[in-house]
Amino acid sequence: MQQSIDLDIKGMTCASCVGRIEKVLKKNSGVLSASVNLATEKANVHYEASKLEASEIVNLIKNAGYEASLVSDESPAKNSNEERLRQEKILIIIASVLTLPLVLPMIFDPFGINLMPNAWIQLALATPVQFFIGWRFYKSAWGAIKARTGNMELLVALGTTAAYSLSLYLMLKGLDHLEHQMPHLYFEGSSVIITLVLLGKYLESKAKTQTSEAIRALQNLRPSMARVLKDNIEIEVPVEKVRLADRVIIRPGERIPVDGVIQKGKTHVDESLITGESLPVSKQESDKIVGGSVNGEGLIIVEVTATGKETMLSRIIRLIEDAQAVKAPIQRLVDKVSAVFVPAVIIITALTVLITGFISHDWEMAIIHGVSVLVIACPCALGLATPTSIMVGTGAAARAGILIKDAESLEVAHSLTTIAFDKTGTLTEGKPQVKKLVAIDRPLTEVLSVLATIQNGSEHPLAKAIIDEARKKNIVPGHAESIKALPGRGLEATIEGRHYIVGSKRVIQGLNIFEGETLQFTEEREVVGETVSYLIDVENNKVIGLISFSDMIKGSSKKTIEELKKLGIKTVMLTGDNKGSAYAVAQELGIDEVRAEVLPEHKAEVIQELRKNGEIVGMIGDGINDAPALAAAHVGMAMSTGTDVAMHTAGITLMRGNPLLIPDAVSVSRRTYTKIKQNLFWAFVYNIIGIPLAAFGYLSPVVAGAAMALSSVSVVTNSLLLKNWKSVISKGDL
Repeated sequence: MQQSIDLDIKGMTCASCVGRIEKVLKKNSGVLSASVNLATEKANVHYEASKLEASEIVNLIKNAGYEASLVSDESPAKNSNEERLRQEKILIIIASVLTLPLVLPMIFDPFGINLMPNAWIQLALATPVQFFIGWRFYKSAWGAIKARTGNMELLVALGTTAAYSLSLYLMLKGLDHLEHQMPHLYFEGSSVIITLVLLGKYLESKAKTQTSEAIRALQNLRPSMARVLKDNIEIEVPVEKVRLADRVIIRPGERIPVDGVIQKGKTHVDESLITGESLPVSKQESDKIVGGSVNGEGLIIVEVTATGKETMLSRIIRLIEDAQAVKAPIQRLVDKVSAVFVPAVIIITALTVLITGFISHDWEMAIIHGVSVLVIACPCALGLATPTSIMVGTGAAARAGILIKDAESLEVAHSLTTIAFDKTGTLTEGKPQVKKLVAIDRPLTEVLSVLATIQNGSEHPLAKAIIDEARKKNIVPGHAESIKALPGRGLEATIEGRHYIVGSKRVIQGLNIFEGETLQFTEEREVVGETVSYLIDVENNKVIGLISFSDMIKGSSKKTIEELKKLGIKTVMLTGDNKGSAYAVAQELGIDEVRAEVLPEHKAEVIQELRKNGEIVGMIGDGINDAPALAAAHVGMAMSTGTDVAMHTAGITLMRGNPLLIPDAVSVSRRTYTKIKQNLFWAFVYNIIGIPLAAFGYLSPVVAGAAMALSSVSVVTNSLLLKNWKSVISKGDL
């Protein structure tokens, strides 16, 4: 049986660490796939439970030289990160205090002022920095050697050990002359490099915590306590102990602790941090509410419908975490480069030392050049370039109400050339109303009663419109038997022994009864953009009722199409509706292409056709019948106002029914992909320029250490600029 686990991993420092852990895991026959993320410090492993246990996977990673543990919802991740940062800060302060006496004299040296401590004091200051504070580098380097691979720690360990050892050798060599002639030593070089690397990692860690701000903000929405009604007595209990069907009291101004349905009371709810909707939403009895949102002015009693991992908030957090944990396709290039990077650097270092030594005969200088190469050639920036951008990008999208399920969807969305829309519920409100009802040879009330009886219990928007119309006329639906769905066409049922069908134009065309009054009514209503349904007496093969519906176009739909055109994206509307209604909506909105009267099973075929024509296709839908098309598209986007099936199939979920989130999703994808390319460019440039400069002696080890630290910090900082991305809606363009 296949299973999947998520792991927290500590001790990773660069892209080579990621490759090393994945290599170790994939060597095991029980591991089906493994994805390790440097920025989140997490791994996702799919494995065969019959061959391997979760504890064995943890041990595989530990044997590779890293700390690993199973991810737990209860684990205090925030506190552990803060504690780790605090410990790193203490080490940096100690390293700085010990290193400062070695560095300050170098400032005065050009002025002929020699304040450098004697060799024994230099040794005393540098040794704890090298072997106590720098022990982490040796530990990780040894793990890399055992795994027959390389990482940043190995480069730092080799470089600083070389500088320290050279200094110790020169010191012992001139031991007899130390009192009156001290040789030039490089203890400051090894100490400064370790201090700078630690400082760079500390700044990088602090910056990385900002990339996961969105998740932490969502986690902080979870209240710890809830007021539960037990036998009409109010009891305050931890949220974890709340159960399904419990009744919870929520007072004005309080954060809602659970998902549920309002049993009593009415209020307005602020759902902005969950859906991105800035205005409070009106709620009354029977309305659903989402845990984590804020209750407005009314006291409400809520029946619990979801707890723990099943709440909307938990599912949102899980979606974001999954998207941040999975690698984007572009990361595969980085992984390939990182796999050969460290061995290549060690070869370049050896050649630098040998060539410089043989040409100049100054082996001391040759070793220093080699140290500079080792120190500057850090693959940290390469490993952070993609995941940090994705973390910030998915976080920014989540704040706007766009949930991105996986990194691939985020990456592919930037290149979309065509977006296909379902009409009902996506471009329109999805709440059609009956506009006109005609009965043929039957009383109008009888026709409406039959329609309501057949549609009673159906969740289809047109069915709800019929039930609402019957309720207005005080008509109570009867009992129907043998109800059968006709996919894409309608319903058939038996009422009091008589066989009826209520359906679309396809039904009456198939029965060859599309004529006379039926034809005239259809043409009149479709011209004004209405949808027509027909009630058929099957035994007499006759239309006995005609009903037309209108569905209001969403206020932001036209703006959505305009924004997509600005982005250079072609728009297509796919709908099972009639051509008249479809073309009327398309013309009003400015949609480029219309495919009307498309059966649900054929929507996916249209998507495949667009793909074969070379288009990169996005599909927007909200219903069960849209799921195949969402899956067939390069990127599927589902409205959260629709069905769970559509949301599970789509790569991107729009947390509210505003279609302007569609161009927003494309926009944030483009910005994120741009940041990824910028980061990779700078990560490569640092090494392409830095390694030759170091090899030819133009960079000292100290400068090389500073440049290496700067490369990682600059990549993360560049990714953080994504937080400034603004959605179309927030710009006030409505």
